[in-house]
Amino acid sequence: MAESLHPAASHHLPSFITAPGETDVLMVVMSIFLAGAVLMFGILFLRLHTMPERMAHRAHKVQFEIVAVLGLIALFTHMHIFWVAGLLLALIDFPDFGNSLSRIAGSAEKIAGVKPGEGTVEMPPETAPSVKQAYEAAEVAPESEYVTRPGDSAAPAATNPIRKVRRG
Repeated sequence: MAESLHPAASHHLPSFITAPGETDVLMVVMSIFLAGAVLMFGILFLRLHTMPERMAHRAHKVQFEIVAVLGLIALFTHMHIFWVAGLLLALIDFPDFGNSLSRIAGSAEKIAGVKPGEGTVEMPPETAPSVKQAYEAAEVAPESEYVTRPGDSAAPAATNPIRKVRRG
């Protein structure tokens, strides 16, 4: 049986109209194009969204982690102010005090004759003096009304500026 066109149909059909039972090539091409466009748009969006974090990471900024957290908050809440704040933080240079302080500590250790890194000694908690031991080491008599420093003369209370010690 020969397929014939309906008498009201045009004799010239466009190329994108397919016959029944054949593959619609235009739909396949457009679905591949749409999937690729959505994928490319998503990659572009994520690259743009992580731009402040990448800027802070490349410049070895101190505030890199704060910028990264602000980017994640902006991504999940869709509030652009967090992204703008992360971008501004990525562009600002905060001074690095840690480097200069470590150089000062290293110089002080060098002057003291200690090898670098050996100046930090931690005492175990059981060897730290307690308050009672510190009180006994001060050798303050319980009946004395005023505390005097070594080298002070036993001046009367009116002229001695040392504070009165209260015991309770």
